[in-house]
Amino acid sequence: MSQPPSITLHVPEGSESDGQEPSPDNERALHTSFHQLILEQSSLIEADLEMELQERSTEPRQGEEHPSHSSASLQILASMPSRTIGRSLGAIISQYCNRTSGRPPLQQLCRAARPSLRHYDLETDPSRATLQEKRHLLVKELLSLSPSQCSHMLLTMPLSLAEKRILRGTGLHRGWEGSVQAPAPLFSPCSSPQGCRGLWYRLLSLLRAAQPGHYALKQIGGRFGSSVLSYFLFLKTLFMLNFFSFFILLAFVVVVQAVYPTASVSPQPFSGVELLTGAGYFTHSLLYYGYYSNTTLNDPCTSTPEGSVCPLPTPLLPYNLPLAYLFSVGVSFLVTCILLVYSVSRSFRESVKSSSGDLAIKVFCVWDFKVIQRRSVKLQCEKICTQLKELLAERRSRSRSQSRCQCLGHYLVVLLAWLLALGWVSGCVLAVHYFLEHMHTGSGRWQQEAILLVLPLVVSLLNALMPHLFNLLAMWEKQDSPVTQVSVAIIRNLILKMVILSLLCYHWLSRSVICSTEECWETCVGQDLYRFMVMDFIFTLLDTLFGELIWRLILEKRLKTKQRPEFDIARNVLELIYGQTLTWLGILFAPLLPAVQMLKLLLLFYIKKTSLMRNCQSPSKPWQASRMSTVFITLLCFPSFLGAAAFLSYTIWSVQPSETCGPFRGLETIYKSGKMWVLVLEKSNPNITWFAWVYQHLLENTCLLFFMSVALIAVIYFNIQVVRGRQRVICLLQEQIVNEGEDKLFLMQKLRSVYEQRGR
Repeated sequence: MSQPPSITLHVPEGSESDGQEPSPDNERALHTSFHQLILEQSSLIEADLEMELQERSTEPRQGEEHPSHSSASLQILASMPSRTIGRSLGAIISQYCNRTSGRPPLQQLCRAARPSLRHYDLETDPSRATLQEKRHLLVKELLSLSPSQCSHMLLTMPLSLAEKRILRGTGLHRGWEGSVQAPAPLFSPCSSPQGCRGLWYRLLSLLRAAQPGHYALKQIGGRFGSSVLSYFLFLKTLFMLNFFSFFILLAFVVVVQAVYPTASVSPQPFSGVELLTGAGYFTHSLLYYGYYSNTTLNDPCTSTPEGSVCPLPTPLLPYNLPLAYLFSVGVSFLVTCILLVYSVSRSFRESVKSSSGDLAIKVFCVWDFKVIQRRSVKLQCEKICTQLKELLAERRSRSRSQSRCQCLGHYLVVLLAWLLALGWVSGCVLAVHYFLEHMHTGSGRWQQEAILLVLPLVVSLLNALMPHLFNLLAMWEKQDSPVTQVSVAIIRNLILKMVILSLLCYHWLSRSVICSTEECWETCVGQDLYRFMVMDFIFTLLDTLFGELIWRLILEKRLKTKQRPEFDIARNVLELIYGQTLTWLGILFAPLLPAVQMLKLLLLFYIKKTSLMRNCQSPSKPWQASRMSTVFITLLCFPSFLGAAAFLSYTIWSVQPSETCGPFRGLETIYKSGKMWVLVLEKSNPNITWFAWVYQHLLENTCLLFFMSVALIAVIYFNIQVVRGRQRVICLLQEQIVNEGEDKLFLMQKLRSVYEQRGR
């Protein structure tokens, strides 16, 4: 080996002559000179490596069965970026000792955070220093930084874990302990942008950890995979949607009406049956539409026989309760629509990110080295194992092939199964129609509160039994892909529930509900929806008890098997969509119905989680739920939310409200209240006539609403096309990566053959 020539380090003038710390400009020049030194060292190391490779190529090799590469091939391999990291350990340590890379620019650091250049022995030749001396200099440099900056610098160094442990053991821990033992205030303000950013990240992590069910979601994802986890994430999304709707209605309608109550009839005594029927004590309460008044608080206009007189000075701002009721419902639906569109777009992005070709990434790059707790390590191991099972199961299902006869037989079975499913749905609809026609034609005994539960009982019983029959059809079809099996089950259950809800909506709008003369028909519709929600919750609990707990006990005690029932994702997700649809249908007739739905979802989360952990097993066919989460949100947005919005829009624009009760009494339609408010506002203050013009030409303009709807649909369509285009680009890039690897192998083989021919 040739000795490296001596290299003189040029120190800028005035750096230490005046006894003061050098300026940032001089420090930058000094770091540049060190960088030149490192480049020269790297060139010398590459020359030494080339000589070593040439010597190794001339040595005889014995005992090798496989042919050896030539020196040129070895040189090409050694010059690859993946091979050069860690080749010259001293050069890397010198580089990070002198340049202190990985930190912000020196001008952005405060004077105390800059590295002190007095620690360096500038007269010493760094190329001749030993590795131990370079480590010592690097440790001195790291000790001059804060613990967070030191950890970040160690993290960014391209060194092995063993070398980093050596650096940590040479004095970093002792220096940190000395700095920790120094007295410090309990809370210090942000002295730098980095400190403020770290404090903000800590607060975000605390808020994320304080969310209810945060650890439970991790536990479910680790044990049962993303397919079962998608149900609980969907439940959490519904809870947040109901929270926003409930907050808007509570702030602008419920609280105002509670502060200014109406002189209503005396409430009936509470007996406990009202929790099931929603009638009795709850009839004349804030829960239903009929309790709210049509008054205007702080009304400056006084009613006289000649008309209403509105003085010009208005000391207090009037508050129109009917208008607040209407706008609160509209704003809650608008906020829900925005959140749903955002959830759909985010779910599409996540489905694009998740691909089936990342098996190597799951094996080598998915472990989080920041996890140190035993419980978190165990959860992460289970999560990685489940994800690998999902990827392997998806690849295995794609690799299967069938003959033409098998495909034809499978299609015939699927066709017969769909015919049976549609026939069962038709029978359920006829049964519900029969109960609707015969409940209001009976005698007075049908008016009892217990009889009011018959229709919700029948509908909930059909919704609970039919999914099990659909599961029998799925067992007969024998779908290979679990995603296809779940999709078919969701479509069949969705058809059943949507057809029954459409029939019920027609029944409610035709005013065929059972209602007394002193009650609003809107209140009766709200009571019906409350009963449907309560009965759906009861049947969900019974299905969890008998379908999971009792079945597990039968399998373990009687049949003596270790097999447990699986968690039915399609049925449980459709139950959530059904309950949320009932909430959106009843938000106009019962403003506190989102609060009831929130309580129901909160109880369902912990009940389903406990039953899942104790009674269920992991899916027998693991599958990724990234695309199914998109399907869940899409079904919630379009059939459920869009149907409820159409139902309420028709009620507001076309149906006449009750004449004796409610905030819109005496009006032709609920929509007329907005027009009346604009006229009153224009009379009370002529300076805001522009608002009346905006209302008439923008809000009442059907063409504008039509174009806005078309624009929204176009945006959604283009987003879907962009997502599909990105999916194609990702597939092409994955194919290109595979081709690049094959090209590298081909080129290496060609180089080897060429140099072998030259050697001969």
